[in-house]
Amino acid sequence: MVFRKAIVVIGLSVAAAGCDESLSDVAGPTPNLTPTFASIQRDIFEAADSSGRPACSACHNPNGGAFRQVGLDLSTSGSYDSLVGVRSAQKGLLRVAAGDPENSYLLHKLEGRTDIIGNRMPNRGPYLSEGQLAILRRWIELGARRD
Repeated sequence: MVFRKAIVVIGLSVAAAGCDESLSDVAGPTPNLTPTFASIQRDIFEAADSSGRPACSACHNPNGGAFRQVGLDLSTSGSYDSLVGVRSAQKGLLRVAAGDPENSYLLHKLEGRTDIIGNRMPNRGPYLSEGQLAILRRWIELGARRD
C-alpha cells in the first residue's frame, strides 16, 4: 500500500512537472481535478463522482450533522477559511497546514490514518482514489493557495 502511494505521488509529480494533461489519468473519477482550491472545491467538496463517492458538502453543510459535530462547512467557496490554517475540532492538527501535507488533518481523515478521531471520510465510503488524494496533497504542498 505504501509502495503504491509512493508510485502515485511520483507519477503525479512527474505529470505536474511536465504536462498537466496527464492529471486526468491520475484523477480517476474526477478527470478535471487539478491541484487548485477552485478545482478541489468544485470536483471534491461540492460534487459526487463516478465511483459513487458522495460530495463532502452532503454532510459538511450548515444543516448537516458533520457541521454540527466539527463545525466544518464545505458547501461554498468560503470553506477555504474554515480549512487552511484552522485547527481541527477533533485533534490539535491544522485541518490544512499550507505546504505541509503530512501535518494536515484533512488528509489524515481522507486517508483513514490510525491517528484520526472518528471515521475515515467520507463516512462509509467510497473513498477518494489514490490519484485524487495525490492531487489534494500536491495542492497543500504548493502552499494551499486560494486559487
